[in-house]
Amino acid sequence: MTERHPATERLSARAVAGAIADDSTFSELPAAIRDSKPDGPLGWPGYDALRARAAERTGEQESVVCGTARVGGTRAVLISFEFGFLGGSLGERTGDRLEAAYTYAREHRLPVVPLVATGGSRMQEGMLALTQLQRVARQSALTREAGLAQVAVVRDPTTGGGWATLGAGADVILALPGAQVGFAGSRVRPADADPAAYTAEAQVGAGAADAVVRPEELRETLGRWLRLLTCPSGTPAPPPEPLGDDAGLPATGWDAVRRARSPRRPRAAAYLDAYFSDRAAISGDRCGGTDPDGMLCGLGTHEGRTVAYAAQTGTATRPAGYRTAARLIRLADRLGIPVLTLVDTPGAANDAAAERQGAGAAIADLFGAVADARTPVTTLVIGEGGSGGALALAAPGNTWATPDSYFSVIAPELAAAILKRPPREVEATADQLRIRPQDLVELGVIRGTVGP
Repeated sequence: MTERHPATERLSARAVAGAIADDSTFSELPAAIRDSKPDGPLGWPGYDALRARAAERTGEQESVVCGTARVGGTRAVLISFEFGFLGGSLGERTGDRLEAAYTYAREHRLPVVPLVATGGSRMQEGMLALTQLQRVARQSALTREAGLAQVAVVRDPTTGGGWATLGAGADVILALPGAQVGFAGSRVRPADADPAAYTAEAQVGAGAADAVVRPEELRETLGRWLRLLTCPSGTPAPPPEPLGDDAGLPATGWDAVRRARSPRRPRAAAYLDAYFSDRAAISGDRCGGTDPDGMLCGLGTHEGRTVAYAAQTGTATRPAGYRTAARLIRLADRLGIPVLTLVDTPGAANDAAAERQGAGAAIADLFGAVADARTPVTTLVIGEGGSGGALALAAPGNTWATPDSYFSVIAPELAAAILKRPPREVEATADQLRIRPQDLVELGVIRGTVGP
């Protein structure tokens, strides 16, 4: 018999809400009242008795408890699932409560926090239960359109339509360690399915959720996310100060390349640490991929206000990295949060795997996200600016550069090869490409350089 992970102990809906809410701040919303036929809409024999036993066992009248609370000082609407009530399943009455909670959130301009633990739709209500997923999806879409954040906490288990709407449809998805998370529940999977693929950890690894959070850290983590996601600002983020050497601007194009490629040059993590007093990372493109080594994305606090960031790390950026950055920029745009992007890549990954993963489409998606953004986007080139794989992350009209960086249509070595020049002419080619920061200013490609 498999031992249950300590973090997956099934707390009641009210216990979970109480564990994350600031002391004595949880207030339950009025429950919608629906008249129903004996044994539900399908007349399922024994359904009323099932509900009565579930109510007696849990003290609840439905599978969700909805209310408001402060979490880390930020007021939010909490939707807490009671798994003990018919497996946390969704029926018509559940849909009534969920719709009322989302409507309240929009009327009072509050973020929504689903605390999900469900086995899916309620069989005793048939297709009427399944159609509640459309109802929930509509409420989530209206809330998204209203510019309000949704942060889901997926508990054990989160399967079926509950995962495919309230869970996976949220802006940020936090998961408890060891939780069973997946569209297919344990009783409907193929017999030979690997159970490890249906866990919180697997979903984070596949880019479908952002982070696994231990229960004792959940209140603090959730409070940080709610604070970051509810602080809009129309003022552009200022570009960071340079962290590299103080040798001034490069004398030649090849000097610019050499300094940008130096292993001693500060990379994205150092810039983010210096710029933000605190930050929280998002992970994954929601399409099955992550690029933790090539793109860092999230939100942080800079001089008292929230700024979203997407930062290349100096390696070749993979398709999942571009899609994650596009996801971040669209989220920030919808919530009215300014964006900072850091450009540092020799170029987009160009191996066969990257092509199979849709490199061109991913880069196009990021170009589109930046072009469509109404929120201000600021870019700083901190190292290599390699071709379209770097330009996709750059803000038109608001891009800056550090003295130890360059931006080029193509790497000088590749340009020389295309032009059939011998290797000895690579350095001269770098000068001809005019890739130094000061060249880029003169050409009108960037606004200026940072630092002295």
